[in-house]
Amino acid sequence: MAEISIQVNGRQQKHEAEPRTHLGDFIREKSRLTGTNLSCEHGVCGACTVLVDGRPVRSCITFAGACDGHEVTTVEGYDDDPIMSRLRTAFSEKHALQCGFCTPGMLATSRDIVLRLPDADEARVRIELSGNICRCTGYQGITAAILSVLQALRDQPDAQVEALRADVVQNVPQDWDQNSFTTFDAVQEEAQMPAPVAAAAPGNADKGKGQAIQGGFDARFPADQVWAFMKDLPKVAACLPGAIIESQEGATVQGKIAIKFGPMSAAFKGNATLEEDNERRAAVLRGEGVDSLSQSRARGDVSYQVQPDGQERSRVHVELVYSLQGPLAQFSRSGLVQDFVRRMIAEFGKNVNLRLENPLAEGQEPVVAEFNPVKMFFSILWDRFKGLFRRA
Repeated sequence: MAEISIQVNGRQQKHEAEPRTHLGDFIREKSRLTGTNLSCEHGVCGACTVLVDGRPVRSCITFAGACDGHEVTTVEGYDDDPIMSRLRTAFSEKHALQCGFCTPGMLATSRDIVLRLPDADEARVRIELSGNICRCTGYQGITAAILSVLQALRDQPDAQVEALRADVVQNVPQDWDQNSFTTFDAVQEEAQMPAPVAAAAPGNADKGKGQAIQGGFDARFPADQVWAFMKDLPKVAACLPGAIIESQEGATVQGKIAIKFGPMSAAFKGNATLEEDNERRAAVLRGEGVDSLSQSRARGDVSYQVQPDGQERSRVHVELVYSLQGPLAQFSRSGLVQDFVRRMIAEFGKNVNLRLENPLAEGQEPVVAEFNPVKMFFSILWDRFKGLFRRA
């Protein structure tokens, strides 16, 4: 045992500890400051990041003895920090936290980005955040929060922040050779044109652009008849629960889709374009929109292909690749949401069969499909509840 003296959040802490004691354990067990979270304990996830002499370190792989005589700042000690006061406000405004487990470490890293990289763009911010893992938010809100603080400081410089930045520059070790090795450069990917429908058909969608969910349904009609129906945008939209087409020009439509699922409620307004491949009976509906309430943005490709299943039946394969930006991004990876989307696909298939059985009369406008989100939400919860007992 050895006595270790560390100034933690401005207070001197002296405690006896084993030489092998890590800083994270010293902070939590000796100083009783439990805001620092330990997770992987291998220096990988970043949840335990704290400041040592103003610089971020992984407290789970840093020995407490190595910090003897140094100053440590944890999430409990940020009250007087001019950068942290801005970041905490921005994290709240941009919905940059959900469960909060990663947030103490994420704030420490975010402060370092604002301090060292006043001109950082989104690509650089994302690279700098790559050492901190968040399993809830999708990083959209975190990135937006950091960028908003950087922009605010560019628009109106803060003397206290500038002093901290100057101190970082002045304290760079004199023997540091910036040309001793080459670092990674932030590279902004070039925008790509949409892939042709043959490449975007079910099974070939670009899953790197978002969450991918596959599904499908059986149709009680020949493939050619189903395909003729699936090419008609107003008819297809009328079968999609919550979707309304407001105008159409060629293969592009303007409209909205309303979604309510548990805590998530949104009404996305935007446009969609249908790309067809008649030879393969395949199509891709590419859409994007903005939620009027949260200002979240959504982009998605709905790919479907009609295949014969006997002479009088067919199978419609469906794949949805979607991405969310903004406050609603925290829900995008939820298992419940993915179950919800699969139920939506099943509901869509049921409506297609009903419309094929009861075609609209000449000139008759399609009626929007009825949808009970509350019933579907509790149905999914009940299925999961029963699944727990089956596994038990």
